[in-house]
Amino acid sequence: MIDNEDVAALLGTEGPFARELPNFAPRAAQQDMARAVQHAIAERETLIAEAGTGTGKTFAYLVPALLSGERVIVSTGTKALQDQLYFRDLPRVRSVLDARLKTALLKGRSNYLCLYRLDQTVREGATFDRTQASQLAAVRAWSARTRRGDRMELAEVPEESPLWPRVTSTPENCLGVECQFYDDCHVVKARREAQEADLVVVNHHLLFADLALKQEGFGEILPGAQAFILDEAHQIPELAGQFFSQSISARQLSELAQDSLNECNGVTGAIGLLLEPVEALQEAVRKLRLAMDALPERGPFHLLEASDAISAALHDTREVLAALTDVLVSQAERSRGFANVHERAAHLSERLDRIAERESERDVRWFELFPRGFALHATPLDLAAPLRAMREQTQAAWVHTSATLSVAGSFDHFARQLGLEDPQTLHVESPFDYAKQALCYLPENLPDPSVRDYTDRVIEAVLPVLHASNGRAFLLFTSHRALRRAADLLRERVPWPLFVQGTAPRHRLLEEFRASGHGVLLGAASFWEGVDVAGEALSVVVIDKLPFAAPDDPVLQARLEALEHSGINPFMGWQVPSAVIALKQGAGRLIRDVHDRGVLVLCDPRLTTKGYGRLFLGSLPSMPRTRALADVQAFFADSAAAAG
Repeated sequence: MIDNEDVAALLGTEGPFARELPNFAPRAAQQDMARAVQHAIAERETLIAEAGTGTGKTFAYLVPALLSGERVIVSTGTKALQDQLYFRDLPRVRSVLDARLKTALLKGRSNYLCLYRLDQTVREGATFDRTQASQLAAVRAWSARTRRGDRMELAEVPEESPLWPRVTSTPENCLGVECQFYDDCHVVKARREAQEADLVVVNHHLLFADLALKQEGFGEILPGAQAFILDEAHQIPELAGQFFSQSISARQLSELAQDSLNECNGVTGAIGLLLEPVEALQEAVRKLRLAMDALPERGPFHLLEASDAISAALHDTREVLAALTDVLVSQAERSRGFANVHERAAHLSERLDRIAERESERDVRWFELFPRGFALHATPLDLAAPLRAMREQTQAAWVHTSATLSVAGSFDHFARQLGLEDPQTLHVESPFDYAKQALCYLPENLPDPSVRDYTDRVIEAVLPVLHASNGRAFLLFTSHRALRRAADLLRERVPWPLFVQGTAPRHRLLEEFRASGHGVLLGAASFWEGVDVAGEALSVVVIDKLPFAAPDDPVLQARLEALEHSGINPFMGWQVPSAVIALKQGAGRLIRDVHDRGVLVLCDPRLTTKGYGRLFLGSLPSMPRTRALADVQAFFADSAAAAG
């Protein structure tokens, strides 16, 4: 163990990072955070650390983590960030510190090639179209040379290819120790490495899936750790809701039916027993989806119960699933595969019954509809209690860090969502000079966002800004409908290349946007965070409306009602703080580097007409604000002059 001074000194002007890493800039904010993380790990404390963009928070937690002598799990928001952390940042820090520790990268099982499923897919000789046939050939060739089996290695098969689900496993269809390929299994190898490592890099999905399983008394995937460091921690409240939910989908039921039929191959008499109950389940799922057709895309469970047709279809689905489970009992001992599908059927049947019948004040029951499917959920009303229990069970330090955790300097909203009682807190400012590098433009004369032609008016206000910046802009929308309307309006009216979310995979859109130099990118939802475009390719970020959560979300509705019952104003106590954090994420796309310059355009007039607008503006980095278009034009003229 080293003392606080040394952790900061390592990252200081005289330290090894300054000596050995080109372009490393010592930052007081980074050193302060490193001290706080080191203290939290040593004392097994809970820390909330908000680190402004450019602080260097990754090094600020990796240095104390690697020097702590403790077993540490670092979890981040996405698989792409996980890879960046493991393959780029971690090797640099280890090299500078000369840290001779075991590290491991662990993802969910769907990221690893399953040798059994690949073998099955090849043997089936299914009729693939030309694209999928060549992708299968690529997967087979790669399978012979890969050590990790991580599908991110194989860029030539797109992430969204329908082939991947056929050659990867799920918890439901994995055969476990009985699989003939068990000794060479990539998932087993990755988990074994994680069990033996001092520092494991995971993502939030995997972390919560594992911790939720531990709550239910199953075996753990991740090794017990003395410290958990959660990067991009602002995502945790929403993700935790998914993992403490009970859910069942049409897709799971259809896959169960199909897998039950597949297992009949080579098992005498099985098809005669199973064909009828399998077809009955497929038909029941189809009828249930059809009965739900008139419902909204998502809604509370009582809408299902209010319809006689849906209630009857749901009852039938439960009955035929139970009947299939009973038939599978008789086949369970005939093959490993049959034992597996029987276990899945029993588990899904129990879950469907639980969701359909559960009447608990602690849960919100709701549904989602997809073009050809549905999902039914029971989500805890309050996540604070299960999250608190989970943390207490680990007896570990918990470090939550992100650039966006506070609302006007307060961490109360984030702490309340996660059930964090009296945590240590730290806020370190970004080293960027927002006063010189950025300008916030609030266009005048825009109408209330509820008016029908609001998006048209936003585009009118934004066009002169785009001409001043010569493109180079992100336009972020709070709805896909607004995004589509804006794309239609801009196609006819701008000379720059237009990149619209949904027309290509996200990573490709971003690559093409960067390469274009003067592009205009339109995004919603997922584009509000995790997008990093430093340099001149991005000089404007436009946000059309304050990002309040969709009012049709049944879980949100129930939570707001519960807050009201407990005497808390749901709008100021929940909706505004959540929207502030989302706005900070979107605004954070603008300045990504000490040399960046840019204009943040906030179109929503409620920022200046409503009292709560001050909370939003007060939570953003401190930059000059203007309502005059001439100031924006002058800002870009100055930038052009400085560059020239």
